[in-house]
Amino acid sequence: MFEEFKNAFQRYNNGHVQLIIINLAVFVAMGIIMVISKFTGLEQLWSVIAEQFHIPSRFSEFVTRPWTIITYMFMHDLTSILHILFNLLFLYWFGKLFVEYLGSDKLIALYLLGGIAGAILYLMAYNLIPNPPPFLTAPAGMVGASAAIFAIMVATATLLPNYTFFLLFLGPVKIKYIVGFYIFLSILYSVGDNAGGNIAHLGGALMGFIYMKQLQAGVNWGGWITVTMDWFKDLFKEKPKVKVSYRKERPTSTKPPSGEKSGYTQEEIDRILDKISEGGYESLTKDEKEKLFNASKK
Repeated sequence: MFEEFKNAFQRYNNGHVQLIIINLAVFVAMGIIMVISKFTGLEQLWSVIAEQFHIPSRFSEFVTRPWTIITYMFMHDLTSILHILFNLLFLYWFGKLFVEYLGSDKLIALYLLGGIAGAILYLMAYNLIPNPPPFLTAPAGMVGASAAIFAIMVATATLLPNYTFFLLFLGPVKIKYIVGFYIFLSILYSVGDNAGGNIAHLGGALMGFIYMKQLQAGVNWGGWITVTMDWFKDLFKEKPKVKVSYRKERPTSTKPPSGEKSGYTQEEIDRILDKISEGGYESLTKDEKEKLFNASKK
């Protein structure tokens, strides 16, 4: 099983599956820790661990655990399997479609942006509304990938509003109607028992819409996330060993012999660089890597 998950995780342009595997791994690990802690009487330890993944509703608590603005979107309610099940199903359906058109890097960036936007709106609702209604006064914490997934759903529906999913019992339905239905439910239930969660959904949805509109205008709001993640990946990549070889010097020439080509053009190099920005260095063919290497020496 581990090898199968590992192979699935490492496939090219597979960001939606990578996010699903991470969420599942966190869910399984936290579930095991919770069960062991309760059997051994270490429930206090479990509370401390769980707090690192729950984003608190109060600013005063949030500033003591600022990392929860990221960790909360990878944690799910352990008392209900439906929470993670439906989240990951929607992540798979819409994420797969998103990746086909825009690639994994943008999907992962939007997942994080959507989760952050949902968390910010959640914190604003609980802390900035004057004379808050009762459903926003009780201290609470939040976990779940819903805000991040709403961002992906809305962005995909903004890009491809008339794309059709075939739903059980309903048949073909355009995704703009599916997404619109769930946004309406989040508005409706933003005054209920899970007010904070539904408010976060709306924050993620808003980010998804803005992100796609900006992307269509040529502005990539998630570019900084992709660059940061690539930098971290490079830290853990095994550096190739440098081989030193000697060869006889050839007479230099100011221009290549007649009929000889340099092997690449500027247009080819630009295309290769665009390919790297979309799918990473590993997406290049051997010939493209060689052209890029030769160009870097000029």
